[in-house]
Amino acid sequence: MNRLAAACLAVLIAGPASAADLRAQVNDYRAAHEAAIIGQLDELVRLKSIAADSQGLAATGAYLESQLKTRGFDTASWSVGGSPPIVYGLLKSPGAKRTAIFYAHYDGQPITRAQWSSDPFVPVMRDGLAGKDLGWKAAKPPFNPEWRLFGRGAADDKSAIISFLAAFDALKALHRKPSVNIKVVWEGEEEASSAHLDGILKTHAAELQSDVWLIGDGPVHQSRTPTIYFGARGSLGLDATIYGPLRALHDGHYGNWVPNPAAMAAELITQMRDGEGRIIIPDFADDVRPLTDAERSAIARLPPVEGGLKKEFGIARTEGGESLTASTMRPSINIRGIRSGQVGAEANNAIPVDAVLSVDFRLVPGQTTPGLQDKVEAFLKAKGWTVVRETPDTVTRLAHPRIIKLNWGGGYPALRSDMTSPAAKGVIAAAQSAAGGPIAILPMMGGSVPINTFDELFHVPIIGLPIGNHDNNQHAANENMRLRNLWDGIALYAAMMAQLDW
Repeated sequence: MNRLAAACLAVLIAGPASAADLRAQVNDYRAAHEAAIIGQLDELVRLKSIAADSQGLAATGAYLESQLKTRGFDTASWSVGGSPPIVYGLLKSPGAKRTAIFYAHYDGQPITRAQWSSDPFVPVMRDGLAGKDLGWKAAKPPFNPEWRLFGRGAADDKSAIISFLAAFDALKALHRKPSVNIKVVWEGEEEASSAHLDGILKTHAAELQSDVWLIGDGPVHQSRTPTIYFGARGSLGLDATIYGPLRALHDGHYGNWVPNPAAMAAELITQMRDGEGRIIIPDFADDVRPLTDAERSAIARLPPVEGGLKKEFGIARTEGGESLTASTMRPSINIRGIRSGQVGAEANNAIPVDAVLSVDFRLVPGQTTPGLQDKVEAFLKAKGWTVVRETPDTVTRLAHPRIIKLNWGGGYPALRSDMTSPAAKGVIAAAQSAAGGPIAILPMMGGSVPINTFDELFHVPIIGLPIGNHDNNQHAANENMRLRNLWDGIALYAAMMAQLDW
């Protein structure tokens, strides 16, 4: 009798498994099915589920719905106005007193093919972050857990979806009944600001009643410790155009006299944030909700990672003089891009006609997107800027010395769930059993996910189940998923389905 069969028989004979037994049995199942699990992730990554490919999104949604159907879920596909489908699944467990919704998104960020080492939609296994290509299909399991599968969406969030499916398959093979009723919400528009999510959730609010939302998005702590999080920062984008002369002017003849928009942009940046990254816009942080004692204690218990990250990123200093996680508890202003004039071989001795700033604001609980916009615009006006929404005409240019056009992007507020609620304690206990020891607990993830929508509509705890490696390059070229993280994710999801209780 092989090890997996023996484990299954033990469950049938001995009844419910202990936490350690379940962890070992799920790991045995995974070890016996590594090639098939990677094959499922490979197949899913090949589906071109990015915003520019509506057919790819529809095909991915249909594929995922079929995966749930074959596992016995009642399913539906929800869409409005041609939006990518939200895949919904329901599986009731006899005797379960709680219902958990497992959320993830299957869409990915746009790609720039020239930046990738290989086709983003033809997954490639490599033996490290900058390693050599491997023919994994011809290799014999068990696979090296440091191997990584490269492809768009491999980490964000398709690995979470595959971890869920593999964990469910493991429990079924082990004849282990879920401890909760399971609902699934897999979204196809998260990377496009979830424009239709709110409306779809409101329409289907009755089907989406639950006791907890579990969010399969984001990376684990940089220490590689299995992690859960209780919220995420909000986000708001801004593109701002600063105007100079109507045409580029010779800087010898007109420099020091005609205002330079690139210099004006640089000055504005230093008025918004100082050299330590602190926001110096007046009243910007007045509405920030302070951390609780439990949240501060959780941050203090995190393993230190700052020294290693400085080496990894090639930086000699950090901003703010605090730990990484502590810094992500604050709002931030990131200058994600500046464009003005030319550089290098294309540079010319001229005053450019304009400068464009692309800014990413990260919000924390207490702040709202309208409130942030009001404070930024009040700050600009106090600094002598005339704020416009359209490209100014000559009359406007002649009437105002400092003109800035603002184009606010989509955004949403932050969320931090209560880390001390009964549901939170149940999730922490299940996650610790999956890890076989202590886990990293984050009060709030530094990145942003529109989970505030779930909070506003359903008023139940919202807790994150991140599984990606911290260096997975999500949103960038050469996105990848480390196999050890995928294996840990399967154990985590199995515990949430089989052991979650409060």
